[in-house]
Amino acid sequence: MTEKYDVIIVGAGAAGMMSAIEAGKRGRKVLLVDHAKKIGEKIRISGGGRCNFTNIHTNPNKFISNNPKFVISALKQYTQNDFINLINKHKIKFHEKKLGQLFCDESAQQIIDMLVLECETANVTLKKETIIANINKRDEKYSVLVDSDEYLSESLIIATGGLSVPKIGASKFGYDIAQKFGLKVIKTLPALVPLTFNEKILAICKELTGLSLEAVVSFKKTFFEEGMLFTHRGLSGPSVLQISSYWKLGDNIKINLSPKLEVEKFLNDRKISNPKHDISIIVSEILPRRLAHIICNENNVSGNICELSNKILGGLSNSINDWSINPTGSEGYRTAEVTLGGVDTEEISSKTMMSKKHPGLYFIGEVVDVTGHLGGYNFQWAWSSGYVAGQYA
Repeated sequence: MTEKYDVIIVGAGAAGMMSAIEAGKRGRKVLLVDHAKKIGEKIRISGGGRCNFTNIHTNPNKFISNNPKFVISALKQYTQNDFINLINKHKIKFHEKKLGQLFCDESAQQIIDMLVLECETANVTLKKETIIANINKRDEKYSVLVDSDEYLSESLIIATGGLSVPKIGASKFGYDIAQKFGLKVIKTLPALVPLTFNEKILAICKELTGLSLEAVVSFKKTFFEEGMLFTHRGLSGPSVLQISSYWKLGDNIKINLSPKLEVEKFLNDRKISNPKHDISIIVSEILPRRLAHIICNENNVSGNICELSNKILGGLSNSINDWSINPTGSEGYRTAEVTLGGVDTEEISSKTMMSKKHPGLYFIGEVVDVTGHLGGYNFQWAWSSGYVAGQYA
């Protein structure tokens, strides 16, 4: 059996559904296919089940790509406010958590239901549990083979996502298609992912499991000031997840455990005002007690503060304000929120998301070499790039 469509979209996630809606609204005959039984799983599990669907502070400098200017056009064509208007149209209640992050009041399922309803309204044909055997181009049409069936279209949109969270079906399918059509793919890495450490640091992390604090985590000139969490596997929390997108294996990261305070000055002042106080009790004034004790032990510092030289206090304060550690790696795609790298943006028009080599072939969302910061930016990239492809496909 052969069926003809104007547009075929592979991947019914955030970007894929958005492009299907927009192409359908233009009167295009649209087929949206996905290998999963339940679509939009990444939406469903995001934001603790409430979906951090966008960020009110969205702008191009919140994204990482080999070509940082690539995102400008799509983000202008479809802004965070446009998506908020769509949410309002469907009367989905939401709130700002912090730093401009917007979440559903009730459930991420509301976003999926909204997108499915919009697809239905736009007459999109949705086929779930569809395993694609092959994709080719013949006679100026894109051919998608599923078992003995063939679907033909003028336009083909690849919205298959990246490699993060394989348990919900992530695969390299989109990258394989890009390479099959001769497009370059930038090396992929897990991003927005917890970092792992050697046995010595891991022992500290295990001892402090569950402890969180505000910290500045930096790599070279890039830094993030947000929560940091000690876990039994290493370090996590927003500041660590953010820096993981920039950090390079073999290099150190730096952590300021008390960013609001110049610790050396604080300790020298305490030495004058409270000379008989125990050093670990003084450090406990600025850090959680368990962490304060470990830092004092690691620095072999104990006793009353008056007994400690300024050099010793300087070393101690350095390990609080400027703790330099070398991650051994990350937890990988299993816990990564997104994928760094992907289809090279040099191969794609930033205005239309279409391949420069193959008219009618589009790549959108996470499969492209665009990675947002934590906080709703990756979903906004999905909405924006999906919208754009839907206008031209």
